[in-house]
Amino acid sequence: MLDGADLLIMSFIAPVLSFDWSVSPERLGVLFSASLLGMAIGCLFVAPFADKYGRRVMIITALSVTAAAMLLSAFSSSVSELMVARLFVGIGVGTIGVTMTTMAAEYAPRRHTSFAVGFVQAGWPFGSIITAFAAARVLPVHGWQSMLMGIGLISAVLLILVFFLLPESLSFLLLRRPPDAHAKINGLRRRLRLDLLGELPPVEIRPRGIRVRLLFGGGRMIPSLLLWSAVTLGYFDLYFVISWIPKLAAQAGLPLAQAIYAGATYNLGAFIGTAAIGGIAIRYPLNRVIASYLSLAAAAMLVFGGVAMPVAMTLVMALIIGVTVQGGFNGFWALAAKLYPAGMRSTGVGWALGVGRIGAVLGPIVGGLMVGAHVPLGAIFAAYALPLLAAAFMTSRISVQS
Repeated sequence: MLDGADLLIMSFIAPVLSFDWSVSPERLGVLFSASLLGMAIGCLFVAPFADKYGRRVMIITALSVTAAAMLLSAFSSSVSELMVARLFVGIGVGTIGVTMTTMAAEYAPRRHTSFAVGFVQAGWPFGSIITAFAAARVLPVHGWQSMLMGIGLISAVLLILVFFLLPESLSFLLLRRPPDAHAKINGLRRRLRLDLLGELPPVEIRPRGIRVRLLFGGGRMIPSLLLWSAVTLGYFDLYFVISWIPKLAAQAGLPLAQAIYAGATYNLGAFIGTAAIGGIAIRYPLNRVIASYLSLAAAAMLVFGGVAMPVAMTLVMALIIGVTVQGGFNGFWALAAKLYPAGMRSTGVGWALGVGRIGAVLGPIVGGLMVGAHVPLGAIFAAYALPLLAAAFMTSRISVQS
C-alpha cells in the first residue's frame, strides 16, 4: 500500500506542481519517468541481491532509501532536484516490489501462489486510492510538499514496524543456511503450526553469485523472452494510464478534486482487478487469464478515448481500465514467480520486471509528447491499445507449472 502511495503520488500532485513551477507536459513526462528509471535500477541491479543476502535485509534497506528520498523530495526547490529524489524513491520501490513478490510466493501454499502474489500487489492501487482522497483534501490547503512529507514520515514509521515484525523467507533460510538457520526455521515453522525439523534437509546445489544467464537455462529461454517482451509492452501502457489520467481529466475541464477522483476510480478498479486475478488463476491457467485481461483492456482504452461520455460514464470506464490494465499487468508478478525456482526467484522476477521498465519509462514520455503535440485523445488511446494486444498474445504463449 505504501509503495503505491510513494510511486503514484506524482500523478496526483501533477496538476498543482505543473502550475506552481510552470512545468510543460514534455518536462512533466520526464519527471514521471524518473521514479520509473529508478524502479528499473532497483529491479535489475538491487533486488537480485535478495537471493544472496535475504529477502528481509533487502526490504529493510530499500524501505530506508524510499523513506529518506520521499522526505528529501518534499524539500526540492527545482525540477532537477525533484527528479533525483524521485529516482531514489523508484530504486527503493522497485526493490521492495520484487522482494515482497518473492516473499509472498515462498510463504503461500503452491496452489495459491498466484492468489497470494496478486493480493499483495493489490496493496499498490489500494494505497493509491487512500492517497488520492488525502490529496483531494490536502493539496488545495497545504500544497504538494505536505503530501510528500506526510508519505515520507509514514514510510519511516513503517520501517520500524518492518524491522521488528517481518521474518525472513523460509525458502531462503533452507537454501542459503545463514547462521542459526535451523533455529530460525523451526521458530517460523512453529508460528505457522508446521512440524518442526529434527535436522535440516541436504543443501540444494546452487550456483555461486548472481548469474542472469541462468534465467535462460532449463528450457526457460523462450518463456523468459516472451515474458520480458510482454512486461515491457504492459508497462508502456500501465504507466501512461497511471501518470496521465488525473492530468488529462483536469485538462478536459474537470475541477482538481474531480480529476483526482478519476485517478482514484482507476485505482479502485486496479485493486479489484489485481485482487481477483489470483483467485481466478486458481481455476484457470494464469497466462490465459492475464491475456484475457489485457485484451479487454485494449477494448476499454478504445472506448475511453474514442467515445464522448458524461462524467459518470467516464468514471465507470476509468474503473474498467483499472480492472483490466493494472489487474492484468500485476498478474505478471505471479507469472514470473512461478517461472523461476527459489534459488533465482528474486533475480528472475527482478529482471523480468526490470527490463520491462524500459516501457515504463517510455510510456509517460511518449504520452507527454503526444499531449504536448495536441494529438486527439482518441488517437492517443488507440495508439496505446495496440501494445496491450501484442502483450496479450505473447503472454498466451507462456506456460508454467501450476
